[in-house]
Amino acid sequence: MDLVKKVAEILSSASHGIAFTGAGISTESNIPDFRGSQGLWKKFDPRMASRSYFEEDPKGFWSFYAMRYSAIAGAAPNDGHLALAELERRGYIESVITQNIDTLHTKAGSKSVIELHGNIIWSHCDLCSAERRTIECIEEFERSGNPPTCKMCGGLMRPSVVLFEEPVRLMETAIDIACRSDCCLVVGSSLTVYPAAMVPEVVKRQGGSLIIINMDPT
Repeated sequence: MDLVKKVAEILSSASHGIAFTGAGISTESNIPDFRGSQGLWKKFDPRMASRSYFEEDPKGFWSFYAMRYSAIAGAAPNDGHLALAELERRGYIESVITQNIDTLHTKAGSKSVIELHGNIIWSHCDLCSAERRTIECIEEFERSGNPPTCKMCGGLMRPSVVLFEEPVRLMETAIDIACRSDCCLVVGSSLTVYPAAMVPEVVKRQGGSLIIINMDPT
């Protein structure tokens, strides 16, 4: 059977399908992935996306995230994002659970999106949690040369993304959804980042179907 037809058959026969996406789905939108041949971690130390680096060198941390924001802010959804939004609209999948911080699923029209690692559009104070748009923080950083601070309490601002060494706050929600699902369509993920990669594992362990679309082996 043709692979595309087989995937369509599995999705159409599922009662509660979900999609799980990683950085690979956004490479067609000119956002680099992490572990591919042109991935982010080929050029930068992964530690730059860690809690400890934020605390030790907030200036270097904000330089890194200003660069990431510039790559993401002007990006548009690609056919992959649009296809998942259409699958949701037609009732073949109920939710998109994503590791990505680029908000492209929402821009594409997906309604039920679980952003496991947060999103880069918003930032918040590390002390009082007051929010600001990340672009405002970057503009302040570029004007002053200093890490942006909170207008309410003076604490350091940071993008509202999950850093290495931090818990994934929406993990419980994602696992609850996975427990109710009988099919998981994985797109653009190497399934090597935990605990996020537990989501498709849960679906598979309880007898559900697992469809993986990725450039590299998983």
